[in-house]
Amino acid sequence: MDTAQKKTAQPKAKNTTAKTNGVAKELKYSKEQYLEWYTLMLRIRRFEERALMAYGQQDVRGFCHVYIGQEAVAAGIESAITKDDGIVTAYRQHGTAIGRGVPTKEAMAELYGKATGIVKGKGGSMHFFSRENNYYGGNGIVGAQIPIGTGIAFAEKYKKTKNLCVVMFGDGAARQGALWESWNMAMTWKVPALYICENNGYAMGTSVQRTSNVTDLGKLGDSFEMPSETVDGMDPEAVHEAISRAAEHIRAGNGPYYLNIKTYRYKGHSVSDPARYREKTEVKTYQDRDPVKMTEKKILDNGIATEEEIKEIKDQVKAEIAEAAQFAADSPYPDADGLYADNYSQPYPFLT
Repeated sequence: MDTAQKKTAQPKAKNTTAKTNGVAKELKYSKEQYLEWYTLMLRIRRFEERALMAYGQQDVRGFCHVYIGQEAVAAGIESAITKDDGIVTAYRQHGTAIGRGVPTKEAMAELYGKATGIVKGKGGSMHFFSRENNYYGGNGIVGAQIPIGTGIAFAEKYKKTKNLCVVMFGDGAARQGALWESWNMAMTWKVPALYICENNGYAMGTSVQRTSNVTDLGKLGDSFEMPSETVDGMDPEAVHEAISRAAEHIRAGNGPYYLNIKTYRYKGHSVSDPARYREKTEVKTYQDRDPVKMTEKKILDNGIATEEEIKEIKDQVKAEIAEAAQFAADSPYPDADGLYADNYSQPYPFLT
């Protein structure tokens, strides 16, 4: 068995027995797994709330797209893949990066444009990158990450590993030509790519219903005969199970898989968007299924953990995010001498 197979993420100790009203009940996953999902989602939520506050205080400038409401997607992905697998995504990406293992201190410092940020203050909100975590962005051009992720997956096939690349995009990017060209290549060559549409219903302020006559984005893979599923993106368990099925298919050498993960962002497209194009009742429908609150309720209702344990997690996360914000505020700005460092260049001998 190779390294990648050994490291394949597995839900910790299935069939946890919990008690509800004194009655034993079998749960799918262990206490550790439920708390792992809850802690990661809460960490992302508190990070994004602090980022919004910092933006209001003008400590964060430029574009800023928060992940509030979509946390279950990042949590379910991380429990179902390995750290050797790659992830590439678009610009609503703080939560995905934190899920991959990017420290909240370095993430917050990047939002502040500080030298201690994950890309030394040069990327800002939209362009995180962490080679050590196999996290390839954070890409600001809509849909441009799709061929990048396809290329990363092709490299894994070329190297004959069992690794895959998770290629994430939004419902707006699903209309880009780069998607269709990438899918044609990926299916023809059986590239180990897991394509995920984080379908939150809106491309900036434009609803799915106004961008195409095909409003069921789960059908997009049909013309390539790509295995596809539509997934409840407000539930980390549902995301985990769909990703696990897809990863098994891909690692068996069967080629790409596509998941249409239906989720929702509670805030506007970016901090400058008041989101007046949505009905309040629509937003409330999703907030009533908030992944952080619903997971906490499930943990408490089933006796998976106590209120004291949940409070301890909340206190730890609160302290971590406060420390991250202070770290970002205290860090220095990048030195101007580093402006041209780390830029890609390739010398051409005939020009020298």
